[in-house]
Amino acid sequence: MRRPPIRSRIPILILVVLLGGLAACDAPYDTVILGGTIIDGSGGEPFEADLGIRGDRIEAIGSLSRARADRVIDATALYLAPGFIDLHSHAEAALGDEERSVAEPLIAQGITTVVVNADGRSPADLVEQRNEFLEHGLGVNVAQLVGHNTARTRAMDGSHDRAPTPEELDEMRAIIRAGMEAGAFGLSTGLFYTPSSYSETDEVIALAEVAAEFGGMHSSHIRDESDYTVGVVNAVQEIIDITRATGVVGIVSHIKALGPNVWGDSEEIVARIQAARDEGLPVWADQYPYAASQTSMVAALFPAWSRAEGDGGLRGRLDDPVLAERIRAEIAENLVRRGGADRLQFTGGEYMGRTLQDYADDHGMDGVEAAIDIVRIEAPTGVVSHNMNDDDILRIMRQPWTATSTDGVLPVFGEGMPHPRGYGAFARKIRKYVVEEGAIELPFAIRSMTAVGAEAMGLEDRGRLEVGAFADVVVFDLEAVNDPASYMEPHQLSEGMVWVLVNGVPVIEGGVFTGAVPGRVLLRDGSDARSDRGDDPR
Repeated sequence: MRRPPIRSRIPILILVVLLGGLAACDAPYDTVILGGTIIDGSGGEPFEADLGIRGDRIEAIGSLSRARADRVIDATALYLAPGFIDLHSHAEAALGDEERSVAEPLIAQGITTVVVNADGRSPADLVEQRNEFLEHGLGVNVAQLVGHNTARTRAMDGSHDRAPTPEELDEMRAIIRAGMEAGAFGLSTGLFYTPSSYSETDEVIALAEVAAEFGGMHSSHIRDESDYTVGVVNAVQEIIDITRATGVVGIVSHIKALGPNVWGDSEEIVARIQAARDEGLPVWADQYPYAASQTSMVAALFPAWSRAEGDGGLRGRLDDPVLAERIRAEIAENLVRRGGADRLQFTGGEYMGRTLQDYADDHGMDGVEAAIDIVRIEAPTGVVSHNMNDDDILRIMRQPWTATSTDGVLPVFGEGMPHPRGYGAFARKIRKYVVEEGAIELPFAIRSMTAVGAEAMGLEDRGRLEVGAFADVVVFDLEAVNDPASYMEPHQLSEGMVWVLVNGVPVIEGGVFTGAVPGRVLLRDGSDARSDRGDDPR
């Protein structure tokens, strides 16, 4: 790919050069990055400049070739960008684990900040979770959400298909308030999943009001990404309506049109969100750049009413002949929505890497009976679901309000066959959609990975390369950026990141992981919590 043209920013650069020069006379920088092309996250044209870092902040951008520095990075022929922000991550379990908290699969993509506790699932005690994150140090920054599923299950003592009593709703609000007071960036809901799927919109509004009091956001796996119940367009509209009612920042998580029945609905989805934004409502979306999703086979195929009271409740209903026939009929409809049994690929167990259709063929069953059999024998049900259309993906990706996300776990190397997005989402967006297809421009892609997420979160000093911002910086070789992780061979790290700095500390140095853990738990008030391990490599 040809390098984008360099546009002059002489008035700005003169100022930062003078400031940088004065600073250089007083004390050396910790790091100076020389000779690179800066993509600052704004979406504007790239420009050539040097960047100086002191402590955890960017101190100067300009001509710094004569500046003194403890570390000098030659970025000739390389690009500099803000560290990437993953607006929807399931990395929380791994980040509390000593072996995985360095987060190599994330930083190999250039990710320096992740938002965790998505889809309505979080601990009730975010302070305890924060301390677990900091115990061994973090390779990336972490922002927490507080979950609707968690609040509902605790307040209602289980997964029940009914509305909460006034007292139960008050308890749910108290749990969300405690999470926000602990520093959460907002509320997460998983309205497709039980027990959140049993809620009505007014219940979510009551909880979103609490997040809105703190200036927080509402990140939602919406009620329907296909045509299971209300339909994907109406599910997106629900998030808009919640934002209109409460003022909360609304984020449609991993936005998509899932399954052949709704392919093309992205046009109306985009129109609805754009109209809301034109109205002044703070509605955003995030997206991973793949045509397959990942969930459990049970969530994908079994109706929500059948899953009340968890797996035990489901198996009990399968033993009831009348209910079992009703379940079979709905599974058959859901298989059509998902494009058929041959589009559901298992992520673990005996059939890892093979499909539900393979299981059905091997056991002389159709897809419906195969799904029921797997539930009865309690086999693993995680699936990658190949269900999206390229036109929808591109239409959504090209919107200025769409951030980038992984929706991924932080995998254990070699364990299972998870969706490759946990290893490759950000690198894939650059390689496939910028370099190979030219579907979007590089500055636009970088903005979607940085400033868009930061603005949605209310982060004022991350997501941009500018003087005074935190020094989350990626230095990458555009020609080398690649995402070798695939659906059949997912355990492969992304390539092309030459340097990655988190809060000014290299976590990748010359293409090599340093083992440093300078990440912080970010708090909604703009402060942060830090490990006493600091930047010590392991």
